[in-house]
Formats: sequence, C-alpha cells, structure tokens
Amino acid sequence: MARAEASASAGTGADVVFALDFDGVVCDSEPESSISGWKHGVDLWPEVFGPADAEKGRVLDELRLVRPVVETGFENTLLARALLEKIHTVDDIIADWGGLMPGLMERWGCDRGEMVAGYGKIRDDWMAADLDGWLAPNLVYPGVAEACIAAEDSANCDVFIVTTKQARFAQAIMRRKGNLRIPDNRVFSQTVSGLPKTDVLADLQANARDDDVRLVFVEDKLSTLEKVCKVGTALERWELYLVDWGYNTEAERARAAANPRITVVNVDEFVGMLNGAAEGK
Repeated sequence: MARAEASASAGTGADVVFALDFDGVVCDSEPESSISGWKHGVDLWPEVFGPADAEKGRVLDELRLVRPVVETGFENTLLARALLEKIHTVDDIIADWGGLMPGLMERWGCDRGEMVAGYGKIRDDWMAADLDGWLAPNLVYPGVAEACIAAEDSANCDVFIVTTKQARFAQAIMRRKGNLRIPDNRVFSQTVSGLPKTDVLADLQANARDDDVRLVFVEDKLSTLEKVCKVGTALERWELYLVDWGYNTEAERARAAANPRITVVNVDEFVGMLNGAAEGK
C-alpha cells in the first residue's frame, strides 16, 4: 500500500475513529505464527530442522514465551532457529531481541524482503492446502469481534486495522473466525506498505471529519505506543491504550501505567469502550 493510497483511504465522517492493532488485540495468532515459523525454518534450513522434529514441542513452547518481542511475522522463523539451536535463552531474547536479531540475520545470510515473502508463502501454501487447519490456531479473543462488529456497524464509529500482519491474513481470520468485515481500504499493513504506524495515525487524523472527532489507538506493543508519544504534539489528539491480554510483559504494563498518556485496559474495559462508542456514549 503506497502512502498516497493510505491517505486517500483514510477519510472518515464518524464521531469516533478506532485504530486497532490486530495480533494481540483482536486475534491471538501466536499458535499459528509459531507453527508457521517452524514450517518456514524447515523450508529454509532442512539440514537444521529436519533432524530436530523431537525438539518441535519445546521450541513451540518457548516461542510462546518470547512472542512479546515479535514485531513482524518472519521473526518467528529466526526465533525458532535460535531457540532450537539454543543460541540464545528465552530471557536473553526478551531482554534484547532488537539487539540480537541483526546478528542472526547476518549469521544466516537472511534478507528481510526474502524472509517476509518466504514466511508469507508458508502461510499461503498452508491456507491453500488446508484453510480450516490454518484458521484453527488463530483465535479471536472472546467478546472482541462482537464489539468490533457493533462499532463498525454504527454510524458513530469507524474501525481501522493498523497491523504489521499482511492484510490478506488478517482479513481471512476476521471474516472466517469472527464474522468481522472491515473494508480492505481500512486495513493498513505495515509489512506491505513500509509505513510506520505513526504515519498511518497522522493520515487518519488529517482525514478525520473535524477536530472534535475522538481518536483512539489500541495496541499490545508498548514500544509502538511510546513511539507515538515521542512524536509529540502532532499526534497528541490520539488516546493511547495498551491491552493487558496481548503480547506484552508485566514490566511493560507497569511502565505503561506510569506513562500519563497511556491507559492500560483489560478486555472487558475494551469491549465496553467499543460498545459505548457504538451507542454514542
């Protein structure tokens, strides 16, 4: 999605604009993304993963523990190999994945674009061969889809998905697992566009009906919310929420609670926010 396309599609006449992250807010995709990471590893490095099937259960368990560090899906592949070969511990990864990942990319001769495409192909092939099997480990959080539907169906709200996930995967899960239909031009994939979420939020704000529109950004990644805070006054109209059921740690939730711009919410509070906005409250 090019920047011009993102700007053109961002117009809204609603009283409340919700910009929702997908993984960790709407969908618990960790089981599927971890399995896809293992499958991608088998495809890329059969000599490493092929003889190690007995280790798969351990690696998948550890991938769930490190899920809070993942920004883009292909990182699961790197994590799977690092954990399989015990190059880094779970604690080391949680502490400094941003510092560790470039070294692994160089060590294994990985190109980011090729990794994104390869990881996407693993999912595409899985979906083509067994769509129900691919959908099964993607879990929509209880109550969230229904509340999103209520907001999307209300004239008071517009719901946008702002995600690092490739849009076709998010759409498949929303439609098949949650009966949630968000127009394609309101699903922004950072992986595809290359636009940081702060740019998408700026476009949404610029295209809001007027200055009275309420702007709500909901994330499970504290680092993303902190980037919005660092932008300063340009994005100060956005209400920022960190969900406590997503891919974040207790320490991150405590840090968020200490930030006056960020509110930590549980799933009942989030559902209530969406339903209240849908009703014009």
